Amino acid sequence: MVLDITLEDLPFRVYVAQREADVEQVTGLVPAEQFQGDGDVHVAAIHDGDDASEQIQDVLFNLNPGDAIVFLCTGPQAYAETLAELGQSGDDPASPTADTNPT
Repeated sequence: MVLDITLEDLPFRVYVAQREADVEQVTGLVPAEQFQGDGDVHVAAIHDGDDASEQIQDVLFNLNPGDAIVFLCTGPQAYAETLAELGQSGDDPASPTADTNPT
C-alpha cells in the first residue's frame, strides 16, 4: 500500500508491504524515481509482536523533507497494526493510495 502522509506540514510517501525483512525487497516495491530524488528512502522491518507504533515513531522522527519510508511487515498482524497506526484499515484493496496524518 502506498500512502501520502503529512507530518508537521511536510508531505512524505510511505510504502507498507507484507514481505520478508529483506532490504533487497525494497527495489521491487519503490519506483526508481523515488531513489533518484533528493530525499532518502528509509526502511524498517516490523514483525508480528513488535510495537508497531514505537517503530513507526522512531522512523518518522528521523525524516527530512522529500524522504520516503518503506515498512516491511513480516506478518499479517504487523501489517494490520502498521496500517492502523497510519490511519488505514488495510481491508480495502481498491484504495491503494490514501492521504493521512499519523500524528
